[in-house]
Order: sequence, then C-alpha cells, then structure tokens
Amino acid sequence: MDKPQDDKKEFLHKSVLVQEVITYLAPCPGGMYIDATFGGGGHTRAILDAEPTCSVLALDWDNDAIKQNAPALEEQYGDRFSVVLGNFSHLYKIIKREKINHVDGILADFGTSQYQIHNKAGFSFLKNTPLDMRMSAGHYKETAADIINQASEQEIAHILFTYGEEHQAKKIARAIVKTRTATPFKTTGQLVDVINSVLPISHFKRQYGIHPATRTFQALRIVVNHELDNIHNFLKTGTGILSSQGRMVCISFHSLEDRIVKNYFRDNAHQYDILTPKPITATEEELALNPSSRSAKLRAAKKH
Repeated sequence: MDKPQDDKKEFLHKSVLVQEVITYLAPCPGGMYIDATFGGGGHTRAILDAEPTCSVLALDWDNDAIKQNAPALEEQYGDRFSVVLGNFSHLYKIIKREKINHVDGILADFGTSQYQIHNKAGFSFLKNTPLDMRMSAGHYKETAADIINQASEQEIAHILFTYGEEHQAKKIARAIVKTRTATPFKTTGQLVDVINSVLPISHFKRQYGIHPATRTFQALRIVVNHELDNIHNFLKTGTGILSSQGRMVCISFHSLEDRIVKNYFRDNAHQYDILTPKPITATEEELALNPSSRSAKLRAAKKH
C-alpha cells in the first residue's frame, strides 16, 4: 500500500505492482471502480490515468491518509474521484450510502502503509511508542497492550503462532506473562526487550533475515484490527456488488492474507474465472526501485 506524504518526514515508499493492477483490473470506458484501500492514492491515480472516462470511489479507515492525499486528486480529477472514510469490510453499507448499485472493478491492497508504521502508535518495533496498534481507534477499542496484559499464556502463544507463524510462540508467551506480573506492558520497547531476551537479535537476524519481533508484531496487529475477518467480509460483499465481467484484484503481503484470497477465488469458481493461476509478484526492475514490493502477491479474478 502506498504512503501519504508527511511534511515532517518523507518516506520513500511507493505503490506496489501498479502496472500489474492496471493490467488485471483493465479499466473500461465509463466504468466505476473501487479502491478499497486508498492510502497515498497511487493506485487510484493510476486507474484514473489509465482510462480517462472512468471513476473511482476510494475508501480508507485512516482519516489522516484521506486528509493528506485526497485534496490533490479531487483537484486533478474532479467528480471522477470521490473518497469516503470507512473500512473495506463495510463495503456494502458504503456503496449503499453512496447510492452505487454495481461496480466494474474492485482493488484492495492489504499491506500496512509505511505512513502507518512510522506515525501510528505501536506499529513499529524500531520506535518506542505506546503499545496500541489500532489502525483506527474509532473502529476498535482493544489495543495490543490490552491483549498482552490480559490474555492467558496459552492464548498469547496461540495468537503468535496462528497469526504470526512464530515458531517460538510458547517461549515468547511465557516470557511475556512472567514479565507482566511485575510490570504491565505499556510500550513497544518493553515488548521488544522481552522478545530479544528470548530470541537474541544477532543470531535471529543471521538465521532468518528479520528482526525477532517481526512476527509477534504482525500477529498482534492482525488480531487488534481483525484483519483476516475484514478480508473475508470484503471478498464476500465485493462479489455481491461486482457487475458481470467485473474484476476483483487483491494484493497481499503475507501468506495468511494470500491464502484467504486464493481459497476464496477457488471456492467460488462458479462465480469467478481466475485470471492468476499463480500469484503475480514484482519484477526485478520494481524490486530494484522498491524493495518493499518483494513480499507483495497479486491475485485477480473476473466475475461470470
């Protein structure tokens, strides 16, 4: 997902698989499209540029992203572009409110933006911030700190293993519970320190090539924001509003998301022609320009 520009700090983060999105979404003259994850607006802009008579309704549940990035697109594209604050899992309610009956294509990029990682509390294990991890405080009340401080050792281990695919989940959960009896968790720094005590950073990075906190933070973020449930809801409701011959394009950044999309298209073969038997990944040229695209996988399908 692309990133809103920040006046204080510029992040070199770009929309991923932009040309591939246009290829598989195939915007048509006069078509109506939904960018379910607006972010910095890069994919929306590409759709509007690819077909000068189509329109895009963009959604984002991060009001900061909308405030920072929508005005430029509103000025450039006029009434061809509109944006609303909302979670893509509520897609049906949103298009009903916007008086849209059907659309010709839907795009969703499930990646967490660099803007959110750097600016929202709890997302980055490289910054010491409150252990929050909510993409939208208005949508969810439970924070990552609530989970870490209140869940049982078994529940924490289950979360880390299931949603982070963390093989050391039991060790980390045991250390978390032991630590919180003396000092409740309030910050990301506290959690990182505990993880590092179980998984020494130098050894872990050499063996796996990632920070030892990566999978734990992923797991907590997914649970706090109900990310996998949101994807299930989005795919189901998106299918209901997609016109015949309309296209669904999804970009995932880890195996749990990609598996949901792959299985959904496969299980609904009576409604879809799968356009990507194997996921589409970044070209060598894109990887050289944008290393964050290395884990992106695109899947697309066309409705009968």
